[in-house]
Amino acid sequence: MDQATSPRRTVPATVTELFTRGSNQFGLFVILVILWVVFSSLAPGFLSRFSLNSLGRSVAIDVVVGFAQMVVLATGGMNLSVGAIGVCAVMMTGCLLQVVGLPIIVALPLVLVFGGILGWLNGFAITRTGVNSFIVTLATASLFMGGMLIFSQGVPLNGLPPELGAFAKSGVGRLPSLAIVALVIGAALYVFFQHTVLGRQVLAVGANARTAEMSGVPVDRIIVFTHTLSGVLAAAAAIMLTAKNSAALPAAAGDDWLLPSFLAPVIGGTALAGGMVSVVGTILGAQLVSTIRSGLLVLQIGNFWLQLFLGIFLLAAILIERYRSTLAAREQTRRA
Repeated sequence: MDQATSPRRTVPATVTELFTRGSNQFGLFVILVILWVVFSSLAPGFLSRFSLNSLGRSVAIDVVVGFAQMVVLATGGMNLSVGAIGVCAVMMTGCLLQVVGLPIIVALPLVLVFGGILGWLNGFAITRTGVNSFIVTLATASLFMGGMLIFSQGVPLNGLPPELGAFAKSGVGRLPSLAIVALVIGAALYVFFQHTVLGRQVLAVGANARTAEMSGVPVDRIIVFTHTLSGVLAAAAAIMLTAKNSAALPAAAGDDWLLPSFLAPVIGGTALAGGMVSVVGTILGAQLVSTIRSGLLVLQIGNFWLQLFLGIFLLAAILIERYRSTLAAREQTRRA
């Protein structure tokens, strides 16, 4: 999206234009700086080493949850079952490690495969029935969640290998190991969307599925692939959450992931209509979500305020995206 309307005007002239014409990433960075200054002024403990380490681990999980939604949004669809897949993967992690007794190096790849299978079921149902992804994933979210509760009886598993929790608490310098995992996944997704044929096909489907199909892009396969990838990423986030908690908790993930999964990519610049994603923006968006959550926790403000602020940011992001699209259409018409 162009930031200038003429060669002599290369930067936004006002604060309003900064957020409607300027870079999503820069706008998010400004908001983050303001929030950090406010929270650190109101609660000095916000910048403590313990708080920052906890924030880093939470951000890492939110980033991967955002990625799980982002890859489906790229095609113009959505995955309302991200949290349900996460819960299933959490309990599967605990089952394979504690009940079955598999070593970590064997169990974790199987959990990723399991998440991919659940995601594949979403994509298969969407392409076979022709029903909108909203309806299909809303239904499968209940199916997955119900199946998990029947299978696990809602009993937490606390006897996981200590190495899993130790990894979550470790880090390189002040950078938590979970954050490194999230950045590696982000780098892989950046390369995928920017430098691979398959990644460009995913974006082409999101931009215009009919045109992409006429150009030889296998649209149905792309949709199934993105939902499968979404399931794998949701399972990866579930593994990270299990490691952070040092336990497999049936109350983890679920509906708590739904709003952040949309919020992180959308406010980061990923288009709800598809065809455009932003890996860096999703990371910054997840940072915003975790900063608000951590700041309100340090200030001992109720959780309902968190939902209010996240809802406001999501609504604002959608309105800004719509306004940007309108400006782009007007400028394109003017040039034509």
